Amino acid sequence: MPRGEDIVDISIGQLGKISDIILLRKNHQNLDAKQRFLGDKAYIGGEFITTPDKKLKKAEFSEIQKEENKKFSSRRIGVEHLIYRVETFRVASDIFRLARHRYNQVIIAACGLVRLDLNYSFILSHDI
Repeated sequence: MPRGEDIVDISIGQLGKISDIILLRKNHQNLDAKQRFLGDKAYIGGEFITTPDKKLKKAEFSEIQKEENKKFSSRRIGVEHLIYRVETFRVASDIFRLARHRYNQVIIAACGLVRLDLNYSFILSHDI
């Protein structure tokens, strides 16, 4: 969601170290062709990914570029906060020590707990 208010997709990933951009390129055909994505500087070069401007060596940003990057970052920060909340469950950030076939169930349970907490916080903040 735009402000990181809900988890709408979970990508379990693959075994071993692999970059996010490679995973996205491999799985892009499974997504809507009109879908666009926001990415950080690691995603520069993707045709369907909007990324912030990157400063070149020995060059300075103009004020316009700085403002655009700030606006872009303010759109992404909610998602980054939501990822952080999922990673507070060590299953998402540490080595998984149970049987490999259990990982999907455990990570989905962790995301479910984060959603439950978000919904509870939403209800409390709106005093329904």
